[in-house]
Amino acid sequence: MSGEAPSAPVTRASAIKIVASVALVAGAVAYLLTSSMKQGAEYYKHVDEVVSNVDTWRGKRLQVHGNVVDGSIEQAKGTLLYRFKIESRPPRAPAVITATYNGLVPDTFKDGAEVVAKGTLTADNQLAVVPDGIMAKCPSKYDADKNADKKAVLPGAAPGMAQKL
Repeated sequence: MSGEAPSAPVTRASAIKIVASVALVAGAVAYLLTSSMKQGAEYYKHVDEVVSNVDTWRGKRLQVHGNVVDGSIEQAKGTLLYRFKIESRPPRAPAVITATYNGLVPDTFKDGAEVVAKGTLTADNQLAVVPDGIMAKCPSKYDADKNADKKAVLPGAAPGMAQKL
């Protein structure tokens, strides 16, 4: 014999207490997760997705991806208040949204720049961008194809020997 005492069967009352405790803990964890996600949720959308259904996105925190429309950047004289338009480009459906922003803009923010603007849609369907809510990318700075083929001959290298920068 092994010397162990046989265990008593679990009573129905004990089983119900265990199941209730597990359900209570699981419910509390689920509630905490969903309530914390609602507060910090941001939707990442392209301009055409927002414009096609503005009522769905109004009042929600958005990150809108598109390109600055050429010639659309306006700055109120003597202030940091900007208004500009963001457009979607092919292969996405054509769409344009107006954005307003108050603050410093990145150096790469200019006509044609690819941007992601964080904000909310106003009653008049404009994107009100939050402080520090503009991320802009300069296409020439990140174009790997143009920079990958640059070669230079370094001093002291044998004639005809080129090395990539």
